[in-house]
Amino acid sequence: MSTQQHVAPKAFCAAVSQALDAGERFGGGWVSTREGALTWSVLLVAPVETRVISCQAPRGSVDSIVELAEAAAWDEREAHDLYGLDFAGHSPLRALATHTADPDRWMTPVSGDGVHQVAVGPIHAGVIESGHFRFHVVGERILAMDTRLFYKHRGLERACEGHDVDGALRYAHRACAACAVANTTAYAQAVEDARGLSADRDLRVARTVLLELERLYNHLHDIGAICAGVGYAPGTMAFAALKDRAQQINANAFAHRFLFGTVAVASGAVELDQSATADTRAALRELHTDTAAAWRDLEFAGSLQARLDGVGILDEHDARRLGTVGPAARAAGIADDLRQGDTRLAYDGFTAAALDAATGDVADRLRLRAAELDTTYELLEDLLGRPLARGAALADRHASEELGVGRVESPRGATTCIVELHDERVARLHLRTASYANWPSVAHATAGNLLPDFPLINKSFELCYACVDR
Repeated sequence: MSTQQHVAPKAFCAAVSQALDAGERFGGGWVSTREGALTWSVLLVAPVETRVISCQAPRGSVDSIVELAEAAAWDEREAHDLYGLDFAGHSPLRALATHTADPDRWMTPVSGDGVHQVAVGPIHAGVIESGHFRFHVVGERILAMDTRLFYKHRGLERACEGHDVDGALRYAHRACAACAVANTTAYAQAVEDARGLSADRDLRVARTVLLELERLYNHLHDIGAICAGVGYAPGTMAFAALKDRAQQINANAFAHRFLFGTVAVASGAVELDQSATADTRAALRELHTDTAAAWRDLEFAGSLQARLDGVGILDEHDARRLGTVGPAARAAGIADDLRQGDTRLAYDGFTAAALDAATGDVADRLRLRAAELDTTYELLEDLLGRPLARGAALADRHASEELGVGRVESPRGATTCIVELHDERVARLHLRTASYANWPSVAHATAGNLLPDFPLINKSFELCYACVDR
């Protein structure tokens, strides 16, 4: 459940500071336009509820909160690039979503004897999305790295404006294939939050099954990607095959490998009868057994394990400072997981996987995913013990002020969707995925490492490029 607080521009920073001092955390920022005026809003999250603090920007400028919440840096830079909103105190306000030709406008200034730059991308050797990485190095040691993403200006958020809620769902749905369920579930929850609706038990179970199936194939893929990052082909191929089997289970049960079209607003979009549920459960049990065997092989692969420890460290302090989410945060010792205590999905009694003495290196990000795979298999075993029904979302409270918030734990962490409704049509949709939140952490974890280790570090986060395309 979300609440909204409108404040005067001069009181905005004080209101945010008070919320942060009370233990709330920054969860994203976005610009809305109504009748030509700009409104700047930030989301503050707490274990039980979320709060939106908003202020108008009549002169096209508001005070920056980066000194209070460093994780807001990208949100402010994006708002400046796409809406022309200035942030007093955020200096230099470097370009992010727009691609200026002047390197001083977007890169970190680095100078000194022997310092040079290495440019990688945006076109890569593999079949992946566009992303540019600019390394400042001395020899092979990385001093700093700047990421340049936002290459595809797809206009998804603008294109959905004016559509009814079912029509706008298609835009959240297509933002990223690997996060399709998480993004659409967050969207559906945001609309339901704005309308004062809550999902019944059947709908909560169905959505949870879909989310865990999405997490399953993503984690299997990510483990294989880390193996590829060190050139360990047996692990890469083994986990690629496991991922393919997981996606075949998706296709057999729900007619799509990426689970497209499985989430609707205020109602269920899938169901499984007793026979289909039993078949899915049996296939997952077999996959679980084979996953455990493949993981044991990795644990005893000395050439793999020797490359992981102490590489790409993101410690707990920096993870909190940068607003890191998901497995990357939990591998750094932060226990946050939206599934724990979630009342909008079927995670009753859920306890997040954790590591002893987490250090936040590549090795821990690998081990954390393996631990989460076991949790996912156990959840699916339990939830698929009975047929899946469609379910529905029912009215249980007075509708909010036409603003809703949905937050879902995607395979990469907390994904947030903001929906503003006007006359039952979408006036604003803002999607802030876990990849968006975590890209600054990749840059931080890269500094101080050797340039040849960057592919490994990058794959240990395995973030989406498409999730930051606007």
